[in-house]
Amino acid sequence: MSDVLARPDLARLHDDADWWRQAAVYQIYPRSFADADGDGIGDLRGIRARVPYLQDLGIDAVWMSPFYPSALADGGYDVDDYRDIDPRLGTLADFDDLVAALHEAGIRVIIDIVPNHTSDRHEWFREALASPRGSAARARYVFRDGLGPDGSLPPADWTSAFGGPAWEPVGDGQWYLHYFATEQPDLNWDNREVRDDFLRTLRFWSDRGVDGFRIDVAHGLTKRLDDELPDQATLDALPRDGAHPLWDRDEVHEIYAEWRGVFDEYTPPRTAVAEAWVESHRRPRYASVEGLGQAFNFDLLEAPFDAAEFRRIVDANLALAAASGSSTTWVLSNHDVVRHATRYGLPEPSVPGEKHGGAWLLSGGTTPALDRERGLRRARAASLFVLALPGSAYLYQGEELGLPEVADIPASQRQDPAYFRNPGVDIGRDGCRVPLPWASEGDSFGFGPAGAHLPQPAWFGEYAADGQSDDPTSTLSMYRRALALRHDLQGAEELEWVPTADADVVHFRRPDGWEVVANFGPRPVALPEGSSVLVASGELDDGVLPAETTAWLRR
Repeated sequence: MSDVLARPDLARLHDDADWWRQAAVYQIYPRSFADADGDGIGDLRGIRARVPYLQDLGIDAVWMSPFYPSALADGGYDVDDYRDIDPRLGTLADFDDLVAALHEAGIRVIIDIVPNHTSDRHEWFREALASPRGSAARARYVFRDGLGPDGSLPPADWTSAFGGPAWEPVGDGQWYLHYFATEQPDLNWDNREVRDDFLRTLRFWSDRGVDGFRIDVAHGLTKRLDDELPDQATLDALPRDGAHPLWDRDEVHEIYAEWRGVFDEYTPPRTAVAEAWVESHRRPRYASVEGLGQAFNFDLLEAPFDAAEFRRIVDANLALAAASGSSTTWVLSNHDVVRHATRYGLPEPSVPGEKHGGAWLLSGGTTPALDRERGLRRARAASLFVLALPGSAYLYQGEELGLPEVADIPASQRQDPAYFRNPGVDIGRDGCRVPLPWASEGDSFGFGPAGAHLPQPAWFGEYAADGQSDDPTSTLSMYRRALALRHDLQGAEELEWVPTADADVVHFRRPDGWEVVANFGPRPVALPEGSSVLVASGELDDGVLPAETTAWLRR
């Protein structure tokens, strides 16, 4: 018997097929987590050095955003080689060492797969540019003839997600589709060679010990582009009902059925979670046992701090999870949105659909006024609420420190393509990707021996991990306590709502008799009589739950 299987605490990594259903998963953005070699960019050895921190935090798995070779045209989501490591981040040997260390600590490993597009430096795309129209090399991507007698006009007036045109000319009358950055050409998933290559990639990382995959833009792979392409206005108006030319086409699930076959070759089966921005009733297919197995629920990323809205979202997503046979996921922050400690300290958007915090970011963090104290109080309450729910909780690096968004990054130091392609409209996502503060002092607050690739504000030291570690009232201590209790208390994937007399209070009971009371309102409320507090997001006073505070109870 191997050393791993001889240890009961590690053997569970090899025999628990359902580990993911109620896991606490910690997202690491590798370039901003920890820097071991002092080049200002986080790396795999930096993550390896922080494994004890992750173990003490009490998470079940880490999800690592892309670490592949990349020009960083989109923060690493422009991939040059799906089966290698960016040399600035390390080597495959470093990756193997990191996986071994995480597994030794009882932490599973999820990695990002980016299948909608490659980078323009990928060997396939370089070959495509060097090959003529109609070639097998170009057939791996979405190439179309341009309009006009010489093909000098784009095939359609489509706009990319990052702003600007979505079609790029290659100089011979043909254009390629890039729904995201120009450096991210879309793959042609009707091509069998593309499908087979990604099956090889899934096996490559699974064979190295990876436990699961997060699938980027999972709803965008299959496309149907007829001879006459619709204009952007028509494209936007088309329903996303399984037949849209670009998004959430029914046949995408044929791809994921093949992937499921690969996942099930392993013991336990490899897991996957879809990033699928689709209509809620379409989400269960991505999360089905025949497909990826789980899909992100992003509802709380856009929801106000409101009791009725939180309860509605919980009910809706537990129902969707039941329909798919999966468990739901809960997300308050990630690498693409304003951190929730900041969102909750800002007024709600006045325009429906407006990005929460977008106007504040464009102002450089001056308008509207940010109530940082209230934002943290609400963030702690929301986090404690989410950690008590059945299903998987996905945490974003730094949220356990209560880290706010960084707004005032100089233009010369910004990196996100959304900023450069949408000047004055979208400030980009750099503010949630600023390297973490590990120490209260130092050039990069302990991120590494030198500077950081994105500037850290002077106030970052107030949130440093070393200053919170021994403080029982800190946000870090709250997360550690809640995650430890989550392991001890977690039972069946169900909850029971407990009626309350106050519309601002949400109260539910989990199996095995523990309860959660969340006060979303502006006034304190009495806790249930005879209850003992297990953990709370704020200081309690003589049986009273303060405004904007959550508590876990035993009665």
